Amino acid sequence: MSNNGFFDNLNKKTNVTEQQLKSVANSINPGDLKDEKKVRALISQISTLAGVPVSKQKEDQIVNYLVNNKLNPQQMQAMIQMFMKPKK
Repeated sequence: MSNNGFFDNLNKKTNVTEQQLKSVANSINPGDLKDEKKVRALISQISTLAGVPVSKQKEDQIVNYLVNNKLNPQQMQAMIQMFMKPKK
């Protein structure tokens, strides 16, 4: 999927624009992704922006993934898609 298609799909599902997401991404320092408190704050910020509630379990999974792994741009799309998955 191209980036434009990805952002168009994201916008349709969450009403988050490419600019909003890039603004959040640009506010993150690489070291922030190793700090659990900062990652939880980021998850909360994105969840609020998207209007998509994140369960404690899903938040823990995302925090664990980010704190314990090095994130590259392709993985960022995968992380965002985790937010968009329906609750089970």
